[in-house]
Amino acid sequence: MAAGPAQQSTLAWLSGQLWPVISAYWCSGRKWRVRGAVLLLILLTEAQVGLAIWLSYWNRELFDALEARSLSALLLQVTTFVGIFVLTMVVTALHLHVKRWLQLDWRRWLTRRLLNQWLPHAHHYQLQFTSGEHDNPDGRIAEDIRIATETAVGLALSLLYSVLILGSFIDILLSVSGSLQIPGTQIVIPGYLVLLAFLYAGAGTAFGLLLGRPLVNATNRLQAVEANLRFGLARARENSESIALMHGEGIEQQQAARLFADVGRGWDRQTLGYLGIVAFSTGYGTLLPVFPLLVAAPQFIAGTMTLGVLMQAAQAFQRLTSALSWPIDNLGELAKGRASADRVASLYHDLRELEERARGPVEHRIDLHPGVHDELVLRDLSLAGPDGRLLVEHLNARIRRGERVLIDGDASAASCLFKAVAGLWPWGSGEIRLPAGEHIVFLSQRPFLPDGSLRAALSYPHPPGHFPSGALEHVLHCAGLDWLAPRLGDSDRWDAVLPLRAQQRLGIARLLLQRPAWVFIEEASDAFDPHAEDCLTDILQRELPDSTLLTVSFHDSLERYFSRKLILKRAGEARYPSPVGEEPEPCALRKE
Repeated sequence: MAAGPAQQSTLAWLSGQLWPVISAYWCSGRKWRVRGAVLLLILLTEAQVGLAIWLSYWNRELFDALEARSLSALLLQVTTFVGIFVLTMVVTALHLHVKRWLQLDWRRWLTRRLLNQWLPHAHHYQLQFTSGEHDNPDGRIAEDIRIATETAVGLALSLLYSVLILGSFIDILLSVSGSLQIPGTQIVIPGYLVLLAFLYAGAGTAFGLLLGRPLVNATNRLQAVEANLRFGLARARENSESIALMHGEGIEQQQAARLFADVGRGWDRQTLGYLGIVAFSTGYGTLLPVFPLLVAAPQFIAGTMTLGVLMQAAQAFQRLTSALSWPIDNLGELAKGRASADRVASLYHDLRELEERARGPVEHRIDLHPGVHDELVLRDLSLAGPDGRLLVEHLNARIRRGERVLIDGDASAASCLFKAVAGLWPWGSGEIRLPAGEHIVFLSQRPFLPDGSLRAALSYPHPPGHFPSGALEHVLHCAGLDWLAPRLGDSDRWDAVLPLRAQQRLGIARLLLQRPAWVFIEEASDAFDPHAEDCLTDILQRELPDSTLLTVSFHDSLERYFSRKLILKRAGEARYPSPVGEEPEPCALRKE
């Protein structure tokens, strides 16, 4: 039978989107340990099925003992049940332990894999500008991976259990149900309870899938709007100071209300999806234990079936129909797992595309690589936006060790050049040759200040104990932050408690602490008044006399501190003029 459109879509999704993500784990360096855990789970699942079969025959013998009113037989069955009970607890506990280990191990591996794709090489930054379904990557890594891995392992094991139960209890039901002769005819149906079980479960699955189809789309939509709500609230928290200063709480409340309204509509759609399936499942489940007893009762009344056989047949019928009803019973979990797996697979493939683009032909990206000389070379460099819009073209420049270069002109072009040299901006063409064997330290407008001690924030990205206390106090003094020196051991949210001016001073202090040979600064003193900015630039010149300084600034008063000036203009107008200004007299930086 040819697959329908929906089946083709699912098969294409499994083979094209999900399988590469799954196979990478099962074929990784941990494959033998993982496969060993899977084999152990299969054996434990088979043990669970074996115990279910044993319990079925025990149930038959128990009711036969009751029908025979035999106390000795009853006591024997009680003793047998104790053994079944203990073994069931042990097998179930072991099965749960191995299953949860596999779920966590898969989640750990996939989380590490996506983090290694998302964080390095500025992919976390570049992903914001690329097309595709990868919104809220942090939520996909933290939450959707958990749901996808837990659901996949859980559903796979329950499906295996159902298949084994199906094969085992068909045989039991065939052996105990006997044959049914249709009244008034010579037609005899052997194993009629098996046929009825298939018809009962088939009708239930068909109706359930039909009624539950809206649930899949509704669940996918609800998870997306839930992620949007989390992201919106987190964004408001991160920018709480700016919102408070601008009295934007009303707008944020409206935005949060709008996002929650989307959640409410998604919830209502999911509720409607659940209504039909839950109502049908309730009726289906209520009828299930009664139906086989009513059908087989005539045989028991006629004396062709003992009470034990009747109860075993009813139990086998329930087991068989439950196994056949696996799709409808797990429809909600299938929908949730599919939605999360889709979000993880989409992020995985978009990050893979970023990696492939970085390894692709240099004609389609900026070629950034170390040079053989101690100089920064821009050769035929063109900068573009992610949409292909050209910002700067055919920029050529050579900056040697020890030079002081001021970058001015178009703000967007200057910002893109800063990011391109840092490796954040691949869009464009041409070549950037970095200084051989030298590390360029980049200082942006707002330096990143991690939570924790001030010592850790100042030493970042090195560990807190990397620099001696005397060096920390010295650079704080140079940056005009003496008042922070006593707080080196204090822990706080420094990006929230310090004003922007102090944060920029802390970034300068961090720069002085590292003493790099090459420094690229992007408007890192724009929060200062002209005098403070002059003095801060002078401090950099004096404290880092041998370092190469490239500074993006649009304040003409700073020209006298630089020997060269690069003016960036839109497409085709970038130029690199002759030296400007003279070296100024040193000045002292005022405290604030």
